[in-house]
Amino acid sequence: MRVEAVDFFYLAMPTIFDIGDGSQDALLVRVQAGPYVGWGECEAAPLVSIASLICPMSHSACKPVIASVLGQPLDDIADIARIGADVRSNSADLLQTDHTLSGIDVALWDLLGKRLETPVHTLLGYKRAYSKVCYASVLFGDTPEQTFHKAQRIQAQGYRAAKFGWGPFGRATVAADAAHIAAAREGLGSDGMLLIDAGMIWGDDLAAATQRVAILRDAGAVWLEEPFWTEAIAAYRALAPRIAPVRLAAGERCHTAAMAIQLMEQADLGFIQIDVGRVGGISAAHAVATAAAERGVTYVNHTFTSHLALSASLQPYAGLQEHWLCEYPVELQPLARDLTITRIEPNEQGEIVVPDAPGLGIQPDLSALQPYVIDVEIRVRGRTLYRTPALSA
Repeated sequence: MRVEAVDFFYLAMPTIFDIGDGSQDALLVRVQAGPYVGWGECEAAPLVSIASLICPMSHSACKPVIASVLGQPLDDIADIARIGADVRSNSADLLQTDHTLSGIDVALWDLLGKRLETPVHTLLGYKRAYSKVCYASVLFGDTPEQTFHKAQRIQAQGYRAAKFGWGPFGRATVAADAAHIAAAREGLGSDGMLLIDAGMIWGDDLAAATQRVAILRDAGAVWLEEPFWTEAIAAYRALAPRIAPVRLAAGERCHTAAMAIQLMEQADLGFIQIDVGRVGGISAAHAVATAAAERGVTYVNHTFTSHLALSASLQPYAGLQEHWLCEYPVELQPLARDLTITRIEPNEQGEIVVPDAPGLGIQPDLSALQPYVIDVEIRVRGRTLYRTPALSA
Protein backbone atom coordinates (compact mmCIF):
# COMPACT_ATOMS: atom_id res chain seq x y z
CA MET A 1 0.00 0.00 0.00
CA ARG A 2 1.35 3.44 -0.93
CA VAL A 3 0.31 7.01 -0.17
CA GLU A 4 -1.69 8.08 -3.20
CA ALA A 5 -2.96 11.54 -2.17
CA VAL A 6 -2.31 14.24 0.41
CA ASP A 7 -4.95 16.99 0.46
CA PHE A 8 -5.15 20.13 2.60
CA PHE A 9 -8.38 22.03 3.25
CA TYR A 10 -8.43 25.62 4.52
CA LEU A 11 -11.51 26.09 6.71
CA ALA A 12 -12.50 29.32 8.45
CA MET A 13 -15.24 31.22 10.21
CA PRO A 14 -16.72 34.12 8.20
CA THR A 15 -15.02 36.62 10.51
CA ILE A 16 -11.74 36.16 12.39
CA PHE A 17 -11.36 38.14 15.61
CA ASP A 18 -8.10 39.33 17.20
CA ILE A 19 -8.40 37.06 20.26
CA GLY A 20 -6.47 34.04 21.53
CA ASP A 21 -8.92 31.54 20.04
CA GLY A 22 -7.41 28.99 17.69
CA SER A 23 -10.78 27.48 16.79
CA GLN A 24 -11.63 30.27 14.33
CA ASP A 25 -9.99 28.50 11.40
CA ALA A 26 -8.54 25.06 10.70
CA LEU A 27 -6.31 23.18 8.30
CA LEU A 28 -7.82 19.75 7.73
CA VAL A 29 -5.59 17.05 6.22
CA ARG A 30 -6.72 14.03 4.21
CA VAL A 31 -4.33 11.20 3.29
CA GLN A 32 -5.36 8.33 1.02
CA ALA A 33 -3.65 4.97 0.56
CA GLY A 34 -5.50 2.24 -1.31
CA PRO A 35 -9.11 2.16 -0.09
CA TYR A 36 -8.23 3.83 3.22
CA VAL A 37 -8.46 7.47 4.24
CA GLY A 38 -6.91 9.11 7.29
CA TRP A 39 -7.64 12.55 8.70
CA GLY A 40 -5.55 15.03 10.68
CA GLU A 41 -5.18 18.70 11.54
CA CYS A 42 -2.31 21.19 11.45
CA GLU A 43 -2.37 23.81 14.20
CA ALA A 44 -0.93 26.67 12.15
CA ALA A 45 -2.00 29.44 9.79
CA PRO A 46 -3.61 27.32 7.04
CA LEU A 47 -2.34 29.19 4.00
CA VAL A 48 1.28 29.12 5.20
CA SER A 49 1.22 25.36 5.64
CA ILE A 50 -0.48 24.86 2.27
CA ALA A 51 2.36 26.84 0.70
CA SER A 52 5.00 24.68 2.39
CA LEU A 53 3.21 21.56 1.18
CA ILE A 54 3.50 22.50 -2.51
CA CYS A 55 6.13 25.26 -2.85
CA PRO A 56 8.72 24.91 -5.64
CA MET A 57 12.04 23.41 -4.58
CA SER A 58 14.67 25.98 -3.61
CA HIS A 59 17.51 23.47 -3.14
CA SER A 60 18.11 19.92 -1.92
CA ALA A 61 17.12 20.65 1.69
CA CYS A 62 14.26 22.97 0.80
CA LYS A 63 11.76 20.83 -1.07
CA PRO A 64 7.97 20.86 -0.84
CA VAL A 65 6.77 18.62 1.98
CA ILE A 66 4.49 16.62 -0.30
CA ALA A 67 7.48 15.38 -2.31
CA SER A 68 8.56 13.21 0.64
CA VAL A 69 5.10 11.74 1.26
CA LEU A 70 3.43 10.88 -2.04
CA GLY A 71 4.18 7.37 -3.26
CA GLN A 72 5.69 6.24 0.01
CA PRO A 73 4.89 2.71 1.26
CA LEU A 74 2.53 2.66 4.25
CA ASP A 75 2.17 -0.80 5.75
CA ASP A 76 3.29 -0.45 9.38
CA ILE A 77 4.37 2.12 11.97
CA ALA A 78 7.99 1.99 10.77
CA ASP A 79 6.80 3.52 7.51
CA ILE A 80 5.34 6.52 9.38
CA ALA A 81 8.71 7.07 11.08
CA ARG A 82 10.53 6.83 7.76
CA ILE A 83 8.19 9.31 6.08
CA GLY A 84 8.70 11.77 8.93
CA ALA A 85 12.48 11.44 8.69
CA ASP A 86 12.38 12.01 4.93
CA VAL A 87 10.23 15.12 5.32
CA ARG A 88 12.57 16.62 7.94
CA SER A 89 15.64 15.88 5.83
CA ASN A 90 14.31 17.03 2.48
CA SER A 91 12.52 20.12 3.84
CA ALA A 92 14.97 21.03 6.62
CA ASP A 93 15.24 24.67 5.54
CA LEU A 94 11.48 25.22 5.33
CA LEU A 95 10.65 26.63 8.76
CA GLN A 96 7.02 25.53 8.41
CA THR A 97 7.97 21.89 7.87
CA ASP A 98 7.12 20.49 11.31
CA HIS A 99 3.74 22.23 11.48
CA THR A 100 2.90 20.89 8.04
CA LEU A 101 4.18 17.40 8.85
CA SER A 102 2.09 17.37 12.03
CA GLY A 103 -1.27 17.07 10.28
CA ILE A 104 0.11 14.55 7.79
CA ASP A 105 1.58 12.40 10.56
CA VAL A 106 -1.74 12.40 12.45
CA ALA A 107 -3.58 11.38 9.28
CA LEU A 108 -1.06 8.58 8.62
CA TRP A 109 -1.64 7.14 12.10
CA ASP A 110 -5.41 7.42 11.62
CA LEU A 111 -5.23 5.68 8.26
CA LEU A 112 -2.98 2.87 9.48
CA GLY A 113 -5.17 2.31 12.53
CA LYS A 114 -8.21 1.96 10.29
CA ARG A 115 -6.42 -0.46 8.00
CA LEU A 116 -5.26 -2.60 10.94
CA GLU A 117 -8.60 -2.11 12.77
CA THR A 118 -6.71 -0.88 15.82
CA PRO A 119 -6.83 2.34 17.89
CA VAL A 120 -3.79 4.56 17.50
CA HIS A 121 -2.89 4.29 21.19
CA THR A 122 -2.66 0.51 20.80
CA LEU A 123 -0.38 0.92 17.78
CA LEU A 124 1.81 3.09 20.01
CA GLY A 125 2.27 0.13 22.34
CA TYR A 126 -0.10 0.96 25.19
CA LYS A 127 -1.94 -2.01 26.69
CA ARG A 128 -4.83 0.16 27.84
CA ALA A 129 -5.99 3.79 27.68
CA TYR A 130 -6.60 5.62 30.95
CA SER A 131 -9.27 8.26 31.39
CA LYS A 132 -8.08 11.85 31.84
CA VAL A 133 -9.45 14.60 34.07
CA CYS A 134 -10.66 17.47 31.89
CA TYR A 135 -9.75 21.02 32.67
CA ALA A 136 -12.17 23.43 31.05
CA SER A 137 -10.00 25.76 28.98
CA VAL A 138 -11.31 29.32 28.55
CA LEU A 139 -10.12 32.86 28.01
CA PHE A 140 -10.24 35.37 30.85
CA GLY A 141 -13.27 37.63 30.68
CA ASP A 142 -12.82 41.28 29.77
CA THR A 143 -13.69 42.12 33.38
CA PRO A 144 -13.33 40.22 36.68
CA GLU A 145 -17.13 39.91 36.74
CA GLN A 146 -17.09 38.09 33.40
CA THR A 147 -14.29 35.84 34.64
CA PHE A 148 -16.32 35.04 37.76
CA HIS A 149 -19.40 34.08 35.75
CA LYS A 150 -17.33 31.87 33.43
CA ALA A 151 -15.89 30.08 36.47
CA GLN A 152 -19.35 29.64 37.97
CA ARG A 153 -20.64 28.03 34.78
CA ILE A 154 -17.65 25.71 34.62
CA GLN A 155 -18.15 24.61 38.21
CA ALA A 156 -21.88 24.09 37.64
CA GLN A 157 -21.16 21.90 34.61
CA GLY A 158 -19.18 19.48 36.74
CA TYR A 159 -15.62 20.23 35.69
CA ARG A 160 -13.06 19.57 38.42
CA ALA A 161 -10.47 21.96 36.96
CA ALA A 162 -10.37 25.08 34.82
CA LYS A 163 -7.75 27.12 33.03
CA PHE A 164 -8.09 30.85 32.43
CA GLY A 165 -5.74 32.55 30.01
CA TRP A 166 -4.90 35.39 27.66
CA GLY A 167 -7.44 38.21 27.40
CA PRO A 168 -6.46 41.14 29.65
CA PHE A 169 -4.17 39.11 31.93
CA GLY A 170 -0.70 40.61 32.34
CA ARG A 171 -1.51 43.66 30.24
CA ALA A 172 -2.38 46.06 33.04
CA THR A 173 -1.50 46.17 36.74
CA VAL A 174 -0.79 43.48 39.29
CA ALA A 175 -3.98 44.54 41.08
CA ALA A 176 -6.00 44.01 37.91
CA ASP A 177 -4.54 40.51 37.49
CA ALA A 178 -5.23 39.77 41.16
CA ALA A 179 -8.88 40.71 40.66
CA HIS A 180 -9.26 38.28 37.76
CA ILE A 181 -7.55 35.44 39.62
CA ALA A 182 -9.65 36.04 42.72
CA ALA A 183 -12.80 36.05 40.58
CA ALA A 184 -11.81 32.76 38.96
CA ARG A 185 -11.12 31.19 42.34
CA GLU A 186 -14.40 32.43 43.82
CA GLY A 187 -16.40 31.14 40.86
CA LEU A 188 -14.74 27.73 40.90
CA GLY A 189 -15.02 27.32 44.64
CA SER A 190 -12.31 26.19 47.01
CA ASP A 191 -12.14 22.64 45.62
CA GLY A 192 -11.73 23.49 41.94
CA MET A 193 -8.29 23.12 40.41
CA LEU A 194 -7.22 26.53 39.08
CA LEU A 195 -4.72 26.88 36.23
CA ILE A 196 -3.47 30.20 34.81
CA ASP A 197 -2.15 30.80 31.28
CA ALA A 198 -0.17 34.02 30.80
CA GLY A 199 0.17 33.55 27.04
CA MET A 200 3.89 34.56 26.96
CA ILE A 201 2.85 38.06 27.96
CA TRP A 202 6.12 38.90 29.75
CA GLY A 203 8.56 37.75 27.06
CA ASP A 204 11.65 37.15 29.20
CA ASP A 205 10.83 39.72 31.91
CA LEU A 206 11.42 37.79 35.13
CA ALA A 207 10.56 40.76 37.35
CA ALA A 208 7.08 41.17 35.85
CA ALA A 209 6.26 37.51 36.40
CA THR A 210 7.68 37.56 39.93
CA GLN A 211 5.28 40.36 40.86
CA ARG A 212 2.38 37.91 40.35
CA VAL A 213 3.82 35.10 42.49
CA ALA A 214 1.97 36.01 45.71
CA ILE A 215 -1.45 36.26 44.07
CA LEU A 216 -1.01 32.90 42.36
CA ARG A 217 0.01 31.26 45.62
CA ASP A 218 -2.84 32.87 47.55
CA ALA A 219 -5.35 31.57 45.00
CA GLY A 220 -3.95 28.05 45.19
CA ALA A 221 -3.10 27.95 41.49
CA VAL A 222 -1.65 24.62 40.38
CA TRP A 223 0.38 26.07 37.54
CA LEU A 224 1.39 29.23 35.70
CA GLU A 225 1.53 28.49 32.00
CA GLU A 226 3.80 30.22 29.51
CA PRO A 227 4.80 33.32 31.47
CA PHE A 228 7.67 33.68 28.96
CA TRP A 229 8.59 32.89 25.38
CA THR A 230 9.39 29.22 24.90
CA GLU A 231 13.07 29.98 24.27
CA ALA A 232 13.43 32.04 27.48
CA ILE A 233 14.74 29.00 29.35
CA ALA A 234 16.83 30.97 31.84
CA ALA A 235 13.78 32.99 32.90
CA TYR A 236 11.75 29.80 33.46
CA ARG A 237 14.55 28.27 35.50
CA ALA A 238 14.89 31.40 37.64
CA LEU A 239 11.14 31.75 38.25
CA ALA A 240 10.53 28.11 39.23
CA PRO A 241 11.91 28.27 42.80
CA ARG A 242 10.39 31.71 43.39
CA ILE A 243 6.86 30.61 42.49
CA ALA A 244 6.82 27.22 44.27
CA PRO A 245 4.63 25.40 45.19
CA VAL A 246 2.94 26.69 42.03
CA ARG A 247 4.57 24.85 39.11
CA LEU A 248 5.44 26.12 35.66
CA ALA A 249 3.88 24.73 32.49
CA ALA A 250 5.01 25.25 28.89
CA GLY A 251 5.76 23.51 25.63
CA GLU A 252 2.82 24.06 23.29
CA ARG A 253 5.06 26.00 20.91
CA CYS A 254 7.72 23.32 20.69
CA HIS A 255 7.90 22.24 17.07
CA THR A 256 10.16 19.21 17.57
CA ALA A 257 10.48 16.52 20.22
CA ALA A 258 14.09 17.58 20.83
CA MET A 259 12.99 21.14 21.59
CA ALA A 260 10.46 19.88 24.15
CA ILE A 261 12.98 17.56 25.80
CA GLN A 262 15.48 20.42 26.10
CA LEU A 263 12.78 22.55 27.73
CA MET A 264 12.03 19.80 30.26
CA GLU A 265 15.70 19.31 31.07
CA GLN A 266 16.61 22.97 31.49
CA ALA A 267 13.52 25.01 32.44
CA ASP A 268 12.46 23.25 35.68
CA LEU A 269 8.92 22.64 34.46
CA GLY A 270 6.28 20.72 36.35
CA PHE A 271 4.15 20.19 33.24
CA ILE A 272 5.05 19.84 29.55
CA GLN A 273 2.21 20.72 27.17
CA ILE A 274 2.44 19.39 23.63
CA ASP A 275 0.29 20.18 20.61
CA VAL A 276 0.35 17.30 18.12
CA GLY A 277 -0.64 19.79 15.41
CA ARG A 278 2.62 21.70 15.89
CA VAL A 279 5.29 19.36 17.28
CA GLY A 280 5.45 17.02 14.29
CA GLY A 281 2.38 14.92 14.93
CA ILE A 282 1.57 11.91 17.07
CA SER A 283 5.02 10.40 16.48
CA ALA A 284 6.89 13.35 17.98
CA ALA A 285 4.35 13.85 20.76
CA HIS A 286 4.69 10.22 21.83
CA ALA A 287 8.47 10.65 22.03
CA VAL A 288 7.94 13.67 24.32
CA ALA A 289 5.44 11.77 26.49
CA THR A 290 7.92 8.94 26.94
CA ALA A 291 10.69 11.39 27.82
CA ALA A 292 8.42 13.23 30.27
CA ALA A 293 7.61 10.00 32.10
CA GLU A 294 11.32 9.25 32.40
CA ARG A 295 12.07 12.73 33.80
CA GLY A 296 9.22 13.05 36.28
CA VAL A 297 7.51 15.85 34.35
CA THR A 298 3.75 15.58 33.87
CA TYR A 299 2.70 15.41 30.22
CA VAL A 300 -0.46 17.30 29.27
CA ASN A 301 -2.02 17.65 25.84
CA HIS A 302 -2.50 21.08 24.31
CA THR A 303 -5.52 21.52 22.08
CA PHE A 304 -7.89 24.41 21.49
CA THR A 305 -9.53 23.32 18.24
CA SER A 306 -11.72 20.40 17.13
CA HIS A 307 -12.39 16.99 18.66
CA LEU A 308 -10.43 15.40 15.83
CA ALA A 309 -7.42 17.28 17.17
CA LEU A 310 -8.48 16.40 20.72
CA SER A 311 -8.45 12.67 19.97
CA ALA A 312 -5.07 13.00 18.26
CA SER A 313 -3.70 14.88 21.27
CA LEU A 314 -4.79 12.14 23.68
CA GLN A 315 -3.22 9.20 21.85
CA PRO A 316 0.47 9.90 22.69
CA TYR A 317 -0.08 9.62 26.46
CA ALA A 318 -3.24 7.54 26.63
CA GLY A 319 -1.46 4.68 28.40
CA LEU A 320 0.35 6.82 31.00
CA GLN A 321 -1.83 6.58 34.11
CA GLU A 322 0.11 9.13 36.16
CA HIS A 323 -0.28 11.76 33.44
CA TRP A 324 -3.91 12.41 34.18
CA LEU A 325 -4.84 15.93 33.04
CA CYS A 326 -6.38 16.88 29.72
CA GLU A 327 -7.02 20.27 28.16
CA TYR A 328 -10.65 20.48 27.09
CA PRO A 329 -11.76 23.63 25.23
CA VAL A 330 -15.31 24.67 26.13
CA GLU A 331 -15.70 27.89 24.12
CA LEU A 332 -15.25 26.49 20.61
CA GLN A 333 -16.34 28.40 17.54
CA PRO A 334 -19.06 26.74 15.41
CA LEU A 335 -16.43 25.59 12.89
CA ALA A 336 -14.60 23.51 15.50
CA ARG A 337 -17.84 22.07 16.84
CA ASP A 338 -19.09 21.24 13.34
CA LEU A 339 -15.82 19.68 12.21
CA THR A 340 -16.60 16.21 13.57
CA ILE A 341 -19.62 13.91 13.54
CA THR A 342 -19.03 12.77 17.12
CA ARG A 343 -17.37 14.47 20.08
CA ILE A 344 -15.54 13.29 23.16
CA GLU A 345 -17.75 14.24 26.09
CA PRO A 346 -16.80 14.26 29.80
CA ASN A 347 -18.47 11.73 32.07
CA GLU A 348 -20.05 12.44 35.45
CA GLN A 349 -16.61 12.34 37.08
CA GLY A 350 -15.36 15.14 34.83
CA GLU A 351 -13.16 12.72 32.89
CA ILE A 352 -12.90 11.79 29.23
CA VAL A 353 -12.14 8.38 27.80
CA VAL A 354 -9.86 8.06 24.79
CA PRO A 355 -11.80 6.64 21.79
CA ASP A 356 -11.21 2.90 21.28
CA ALA A 357 -12.40 2.70 17.68
CA PRO A 358 -9.83 2.08 14.91
CA GLY A 359 -7.51 4.99 14.16
CA LEU A 360 -8.49 8.17 15.98
CA GLY A 361 -12.09 7.04 16.37
CA ILE A 362 -13.35 10.44 15.22
CA GLN A 363 -14.64 11.27 11.74
CA PRO A 364 -14.99 14.73 10.16
CA ASP A 365 -18.48 15.86 9.20
CA LEU A 366 -17.85 16.63 5.55
CA SER A 367 -21.32 17.94 4.77
CA ALA A 368 -21.33 20.30 7.76
CA LEU A 369 -17.91 21.64 6.75
CA GLN A 370 -18.83 22.70 3.22
CA PRO A 371 -19.79 26.30 4.19
CA TYR A 372 -16.41 26.80 5.88
CA VAL A 373 -14.21 25.77 2.93
CA ILE A 374 -12.02 28.61 1.66
CA ASP A 375 -11.41 28.58 -2.09
CA VAL A 376 -7.65 28.89 -2.74
CA GLU A 377 -5.57 28.68 -5.88
CA ILE A 378 -1.77 29.01 -5.99
CA ARG A 379 -0.13 29.53 -9.37
CA VAL A 380 3.57 29.86 -10.18
CA ARG A 381 4.83 30.61 -13.71
CA GLY A 382 1.43 29.86 -15.11
CA ARG A 383 1.25 26.43 -13.45
CA THR A 384 -1.33 25.64 -10.79
CA LEU A 385 0.44 24.14 -7.78
CA TYR A 386 -2.61 24.03 -5.54
CA ARG A 387 -6.35 24.33 -5.94
CA THR A 388 -8.79 23.59 -3.12
CA PRO A 389 -9.73 19.92 -3.61
CA ALA A 390 -13.21 18.51 -3.30
CA LEU A 391 -14.01 17.80 0.34
CA SER A 392 -15.36 14.25 0.21
CA ALA A 393 -14.68 10.84 1.74
